This record gives sequence, structure tokens and C-alpha cells, in this order.
Amino acid sequence: MISIDRLKQIIEHFDFLEAKLSSGNLIDFGEVSREYSDLKPVRDSVVRYFKLLEGIDDAKSLLSDPEMKSLAGDEINRIKPILIKSESEIRLMLLPKDELDERSVILEIRPGTGGDEAAFFVSDLLNMYRRYSEANGWNFELIEEQLSELGGIKQVTANLRGKNVFSKLKYESGVHRVQRVPTTESGGRVHTSAATVAVLPEAAEIDIEISQSDIRIDTMRASGAGGQHVNTTDSAVRITHIPSGIVVTSSEKSQHRNREIAMEVLRTRLYDVERQKLHMERSESRKSQVGGGDRSERIRTYNFSQGRVSDHRINLTLYKLDQILSGDLEELITALRNDSQAKLLAEQEVTLT
Repeated sequence: MISIDRLKQIIEHFDFLEAKLSSGNLIDFGEVSREYSDLKPVRDSVVRYFKLLEGIDDAKSLLSDPEMKSLAGDEINRIKPILIKSESEIRLMLLPKDELDERSVILEIRPGTGGDEAAFFVSDLLNMYRRYSEANGWNFELIEEQLSELGGIKQVTANLRGKNVFSKLKYESGVHRVQRVPTTESGGRVHTSAATVAVLPEAAEIDIEISQSDIRIDTMRASGAGGQHVNTTDSAVRITHIPSGIVVTSSEKSQHRNREIAMEVLRTRLYDVERQKLHMERSESRKSQVGGGDRSERIRTYNFSQGRVSDHRINLTLYKLDQILSGDLEELITALRNDSQAKLLAEQEVTLT
């Protein structure tokens, strides 16, 4: 059972915020308003929970009455499963939030083993995420795309902007494996190829400070099979971060916009380096979590001959390959989120009771 004192504190804090907003003339109105909005659904759930407890107490008080005992027992049996469900909802609401969940992301996909077939698979994954982005109403912006000679993708970087993008896509980082007969295979043999997906929460300037002395900016012409655009002006921008050796390019038509995009990507990659260091330091405590961010981990297999997609982290297999590659990822992502929450709930059991 959840600590009643803790639940009372939630209601008391909500009432405090409500009174503070009603007083007006707040310097921190925006911050208080956001906290109030975030806390309101939790407070409402707590109020419903208390009413259910009150209902059970009222019914128990009638058990001593012979005439009311049967009805009281029925009422208790009716309320108990609702109470259990309500408690589970509150436990989920009280889980610590990932402060990065609301952020937009930089998506990077690269071929792994499999040569040309892996490059084609990168194209499939890119289209899958593009369609999922459209279904969620996010803005999908292609930053850099390098094509292979046969029309696959050697590497691609995209920016997905919208509400809670990272909260949904953070489970996608890792090695995605495909099993199918390549179009270039004359013998009909199934090949196994792979691609690496990296989902990086977009970094703000306050997260990472980049000194101008640490970067070298080169302009170049976006042309040939490797560029997103073919033009005759030096609009493409390449930024090299000298201390880390990270190189970022952007090939939009505007050189000014390319500088902005490249700096955004560079900040995000440097921020991810810091996050990965922290991940390594906390690796023991995070081993149980789904999608810990290790991009060397094989997370999913797409098997064309069987029409299935298997996520190896949660042992989930769905026989809806076509729908998933068309952007219908919600069932997979929901299952991954539920598994992650269940593990967090188990870890929080001691502190919540």
C-alpha cells in the first residue's frame, strides 16, 4: 500500500501551488504554472484513491449489521479491484521522470554488417521513423544523407522535433538486424544484415558550451552521390571539433542555416558523449533497464520470410512486419515502456511503501 502520508503531502503541495497562483503577481508564474499542471493529474488520482478507501471503510462499518452484511461485502468486493488499479496508476505517476523525455532528438542511422544490403536496410529504417514521426505530428528534417552507389544509404542524420520525442524513441538505440533475401541474391538465400540506430536527445546551449577555438569550420560544395543537394555554391558546412575529433556536416541550401544545424548536431553528439560516460559509471545499477543506450546491443530482428519483428530485450515477437516498417511502432514502444516502468516499480517498491 502506498504511504498515506506521502499522498497527503501531494494534495497539500497542490493546494499550496493553487493558492500561490491565485495570489497573482508571481515572478516565477511560468514555473509554478507548469508544476501545477504536471501535478494536477496526480492530485486528481490521489483524491479518487482516498474516496475509494473511504468507500471500503464505510462498507466495513456495516459488516456488523446482519441486514447489511451481504450488501457491504458485495460493495467491498466491487471496490477492491478498482482500488488496486488506482494504486498502480499512482505508483506509475510517482516514478521519477527522465528530464530528457520532452526533448526533440537527433537520429543517426548507419549500416553495419551486410554491405549493400545493410545500406538498403538503413533506407528502410529511415522511412519507418519518418512515417512514425508523421503519425505523431512531429517535424522530420533530414540533415545529412550519404547514398551508396546502388541507392542505399551509407549514413543519415535527421532531426525530429515535437512533443515528447525522446520519451518514445529512446528505446530505439541499438543494433537492428534484418533477415531477408537481397535483390542482388540470385540463389534465393536469406542474408543477415544490420544497421546501428542512435537516438540522441537534442542538447541545448546550456548543456554544452563549445569554445570557438575548439572548432574548425569548412565550407564546401554539396555535389555528387554523397550529398543531399547538388548545387554550384559552397553552401555545405563541415564543423570539426578538434578536442574530440567529431566531424559534423550539413548540406542544406543555406550556408547560414547549415552552420546552425551543424552546431546543433555537434552539441548533441558532445552531450551524448557525456551521457555515455555517465551511463558507463552507472552501468551496474542500470543493467535491468530497457534501452539503456548501449548502441552495440542487438535489440531487434526484422525477419522478412516469416513476416515478424522480434524485440530481444523483452522477448516480444509481432507478426506484423509490413505495418511496423510502415511506421506503426506504437505497440512495440508501448511494450518497451511498460517493461521499463515495471522494472522501475520493482526498484521503487521499498521507497513507495
